Amino acid sequence: MRSVERAPRLSIVIPVLNEAPTLAIHLMALQTLRAQGVEVIVVDGGSGDDSMCRAKPLADRVLSSPPGRGVQMNLGAHHASAQALLFLHADTHLPTGAVEQLLHALTTHAWGRFDILLAGHSRWLPIVSKMINQRSRLTGIATGDQGIFVRASTFQAIGGFPEQPLMEDIELTKRLKRISPPACLAAKVISSGRRWDQHGAWKTIRLMWWLRYRYWRGVSATQLAKEYRDAR
Repeated sequence: MRSVERAPRLSIVIPVLNEAPTLAIHLMALQTLRAQGVEVIVVDGGSGDDSMCRAKPLADRVLSSPPGRGVQMNLGAHHASAQALLFLHADTHLPTGAVEQLLHALTTHAWGRFDILLAGHSRWLPIVSKMINQRSRLTGIATGDQGIFVRASTFQAIGGFPEQPLMEDIELTKRLKRISPPACLAAKVISSGRRWDQHGAWKTIRLMWWLRYRYWRGVSATQLAKEYRDAR
């Protein structure tokens, strides 16, 4: 538990779905932050494993939600106590000093994200990581595995994440970008590259760029989610 009773400096919202094998390891890495006044909220989207049981001793709140990252993260944000929110994927680890850096960034920006380093077996992952970071800097758009952080008031003002089956992070940051440009922190979150390892780095890049292009052209997130599932 946190060693202080006052309102937390930051609420970290973690959506999970069948993450039991590695969830405890990820949450253990956040225990020092909890002791320093950071709230950790885990939102389970209907796991068929014991993700919730593993999370309960290691989080301030463990909530049950219908599936869907947008739905889960909105529920977590609704229950958050801090004025700053960080949405963190269950397979993403924060860099040293992440809390101080993002809180400082939120004094001048409404929102932001970290650079990313994908960890895995493919020799292409460092290049993929650089491409993601550069694209994000050029477009002002971020993906969920970059660790999106935002003022709670701003998040509420735009209505939170769209509750759609795909591209909820892209849509959220498009809306946030209308309020202010992001704080693009050079510190790197380390995120699992398992998707690239399993399906091939360049195949995955082509698929994600194609889906994002089609989303930009107005294809519905529901249709794109079906195409994404079929392509995997």
